[in-house]
Amino acid sequence: MTPLTAPYLLTPGPLTTSAKTKAAMLNDWGSWDDDFNQVTADVRAQLLTMADAADSEFACVPMQGSGTFAVESALACAVAPHGKALVLMNGAYGKRAAQLLHMMGRRYVTLDKGDYLPTQPDEVDALLHQDLEISAVFLVHCETSSGILNPLEAIAEVVHAHGKTLIVDAMSSFGGVPLSLSQTPIDVLISSANKCIEGVPGFGFVIIRRELLEAGEGRAHSLSLDLHAQWAYMERTGQWRFTPPTHTVVAFQSALAQHRAEGGVAGRCARYTQNRDVLVAGMRALGFSTLLEDRWLSPIITTFLSPNDPSFAFQDFYAALKARGFLIYPGKLTEVESFRIGCIGQLDVAVIDTLLLAIQDALSEMGVSLSPHRSPHLSTHLSPQAWSA
Repeated sequence: MTPLTAPYLLTPGPLTTSAKTKAAMLNDWGSWDDDFNQVTADVRAQLLTMADAADSEFACVPMQGSGTFAVESALACAVAPHGKALVLMNGAYGKRAAQLLHMMGRRYVTLDKGDYLPTQPDEVDALLHQDLEISAVFLVHCETSSGILNPLEAIAEVVHAHGKTLIVDAMSSFGGVPLSLSQTPIDVLISSANKCIEGVPGFGFVIIRRELLEAGEGRAHSLSLDLHAQWAYMERTGQWRFTPPTHTVVAFQSALAQHRAEGGVAGRCARYTQNRDVLVAGMRALGFSTLLEDRWLSPIITTFLSPNDPSFAFQDFYAALKARGFLIYPGKLTEVESFRIGCIGQLDVAVIDTLLLAIQDALSEMGVSLSPHRSPHLSTHLSPQAWSA
């Protein structure tokens, strides 16, 4: 991998992009021009192929803004005004979906598993048996507030068996974790440009069953976030309804080509998984604990518990790593202090090794003393009572 200019973004997006992706943004594009319309059409088609979604059954609709814009537009389209959604939560992004439904006046119920436990299929099955009014289920595949990878395939089978709509926030997993809409009964899949495909921020996209998209006409609570209207306009004209992020779209097309060259989803998942394994082993050797037990660790981002050494302060730790060329993420947990380190973007194990040396150096500078974990394998699960490093 070609060395890049620091800082490295060890986050789940925005993330460190390649020189090729950056170079793709050097030219200006007319948003109405046929050349740009062809880029948009190509991107939409490639995303359907990556999702293993037949064009006859699914449509890909890009939406300007951050990933949350795409989630909001999808929820407004896929959850009927008289419907009721079940929101599966174990972090900030499930909670955000509930907030969006509340803001748009949709009925919903939640299953909140806290910060570190995955939703189980039998729990979903029981709730769908108990509440027959539920028409749709919302699941975050990789909950980046903790790094947990939820059991999507098993939950999808349960939702499908009940004849309900499944809406999946695959923001931080699509392109980096295998997903197939021909094999897994997902009705709506949402992601964005600046995640595992390694583009830059500016738009998200919704891959949705055509019959569900057509049924969503007139449901939107917002002019600019009307998914059906965006799709209908693109189908008719080839253009975005409102000014698109042209440079982001062209950079994304370049990122898609690089994704294919790396071996597609399988190749990217292999690199991200190797990054995670080296990171987790190295951090445990330094004395840090992971929030999650090993089977729930995603290859996207890992949450580490802040040590209870009085010399450790996250802002000082962050500043010390930034000075050494690395940007990490603060924690988003409600009960314990933590921080997160991403494994995605233009990173490889050589970068992770350099990061670990930087962390060791930063701890020494701060006067933080930790005891290395002696376990030769990935850690066992920490109970809430053991949440102190």
